[in-house]
Amino acid sequence: MVAAVIADIVGSRRLRDRAAAQRMFDETIARVEREHPLAESALRPTVGDEQQGVYRTLDDALTGLLLLQLALPEGVEFRFGLGIGEIRTIESEHRELSDGPGWWAAREAIEIVQARQQRAVPTARTWIVAGPGQDEVMDTVVTASNAYLLARDEIVVRMSERERRLAYGRLGGMSQRALAEQEDITQPAVSKALRSSGAAALLEGLTLFRGVTA
Repeated sequence: MVAAVIADIVGSRRLRDRAAAQRMFDETIARVEREHPLAESALRPTVGDEQQGVYRTLDDALTGLLLLQLALPEGVEFRFGLGIGEIRTIESEHRELSDGPGWWAAREAIEIVQARQQRAVPTARTWIVAGPGQDEVMDTVVTASNAYLLARDEIVVRMSERERRLAYGRLGGMSQRALAEQEDITQPAVSKALRSSGAAALLEGLTLFRGVTA
């Protein structure tokens, strides 16, 4: 079952130059998709500060969205609502419309994560909702995934821009030596940054998650 994703910009009204920010989002999304083509339909702007996309599996969605979180520059973030369920195409005189339980669940998910961020968990950025008709196995996977995401987002939100670049590079298979050259620092400094920032645990957790849900 596919994963529908709705993303919105955290603090969009505080952005000084909304047009420039949108260009930056577009460029970052295109770069991540070019380097890691995981999406069935990559995130694209819809209306206001929202983007929508579709991933073939929950694994692909959570990997792709982590890469995007890590790739964004300092001070700009997305919230993500993921919906697990059917997506269908509706014909229109103007263009094809995407609809279905997957999108309804994604809308519910982004409302949940926004509420959590504003109340009990300020670092929450991602949430998943299973649409109607999913079995008990999927319900269990979604519950466990949401617990994982609360911890994952806590780590990512607290990372510096350099630490996110290092994590992005390691997730993409770059060696610590190559990252040291890229950042003009020593390899031991890269190793220390990966450990102290939580990036090493972040990447190991994603590997374990993908193994469990494969």
